[in-house]
Amino acid sequence: FWLRTVAANPALCRAATMAAFTVVPGRLTAKSPGVSVPHQVAFFDAPTSGASASPASTRFLQLGASSVALAALSGRSRSRHSRAARRAQPASLEEKRFPVLSRRDAPVGTFPKMPESVHPGVVSGKALVDLLNHAKENGYAIPAVNCVSSSSINACIEAARKMDAPIMIQFSAGGAQFYAGKGLDNTEFHAAIAGAVSGAYHVRAVAEQYGVPVILHTDHCAKNLLPWFDGLLEADERYFELHGEPLFSSHMLDLSEEPLEENIEICVKYLERMAKINCGLEMELGITGGEEDGVNNEDANPEDLYSKPEEIFQVYDALSKIPNGFFTVAAAFGNVHGVYQPGNVKLEPTILDKAQKYISEKIGAAEGSKPVSFVFHGGSGSDLKDIREAVDYGVVKMNIDTDTQWAFWDGMNEYQKKNKDYLQAQIGNPEGAEKPNKKYYDPRMSLRSGEEFMAERLVKCMEDLKCIDRL
Repeated sequence: FWLRTVAANPALCRAATMAAFTVVPGRLTAKSPGVSVPHQVAFFDAPTSGASASPASTRFLQLGASSVALAALSGRSRSRHSRAARRAQPASLEEKRFPVLSRRDAPVGTFPKMPESVHPGVVSGKALVDLLNHAKENGYAIPAVNCVSSSSINACIEAARKMDAPIMIQFSAGGAQFYAGKGLDNTEFHAAIAGAVSGAYHVRAVAEQYGVPVILHTDHCAKNLLPWFDGLLEADERYFELHGEPLFSSHMLDLSEEPLEENIEICVKYLERMAKINCGLEMELGITGGEEDGVNNEDANPEDLYSKPEEIFQVYDALSKIPNGFFTVAAAFGNVHGVYQPGNVKLEPTILDKAQKYISEKIGAAEGSKPVSFVFHGGSGSDLKDIREAVDYGVVKMNIDTDTQWAFWDGMNEYQKKNKDYLQAQIGNPEGAEKPNKKYYDPRMSLRSGEEFMAERLVKCMEDLKCIDRL
């Protein structure tokens, strides 16, 4: 804030400084008693009389002196308005949820068809586990949508409210960077981290208001993206310290291109850390074909598109030993990102059934058990028969990105075509050469059309996943 103030109006800052302090070479002396000057000011390079200051030193002096001056003036204002200041203080650390919106300690509301722990808003910890187990036990899966803006987030939650269903909102590294702004420097994934955190706070601010449970997740994180993952976990841990839960419900590690042993080893290390803050892990086993968000597996070895029951058991055996650890498995059964002509994608959901039976036998579970919670990647364009079969075999989450991207664009495009004659200039349309067109080119109009089309496509997805009227 002070940097922006100095850059925008240095004259104002100098005036504020002179009003509050006596400026002498190398130091500031407060004119008002009881106002202290931080010792850092002494380090700024103040020129002596008659000497010329470098631009850098002048800027530093302005910044230091102005900041202190404005802070002092602000302090005098606070002393006169202490009651108002107390009301403006941040929420106390004891407030566990939604400190910006309210001062209550816990979420309000339950659902008649859901476990008691599941509530409106972002779910994590026990509520997350109970929700996904409820999906597996009751034969439905939750759509997971990659979001890149507040508009796509709102469309997802709107569809969930309309269909009385849970929803999962997730961010990829590229999508998170876009959310923060492509003009922001992404060195060491700073923009991608900031964008995902910003999106998470948006979801937390609005999800409860829609009255539906939302799982907040991040998508594919390959080995080269681990610094992004680390940054998100640090945000989770800080949020946990303040609110008793992680910022995100869960995260995904996609180490499917690494050797299986290394994949499992890294997942174990991270899940041990995540379990301490009640954060879930999704891991990928085998490769999802096609291309998404800059990751191209169109030339992947066909054998890598199909996981083996023995490999899935290795993952289950290692991760299930971690105390308080919760995980899902994105096992490959021919999944492909994107939409292709019929016949080009050969899904084999029976791989999931074989894995459930194999693992049940290994751990001595009852016949018909589904010990693994599976994730279906590349759901866009999939045949309804394959979707329903996969859900029957323990899929609790299906990713849908390509179809929702198209739906959003389709909505904006349809709006443009419908109102084309009103979108050619700021003034002048079929109703008259002097008629203004502002209400047509207002970005909210085309964006809202995109939201409506996207929400409509998600309704169809929820029907396919039998995720309707579940609350």
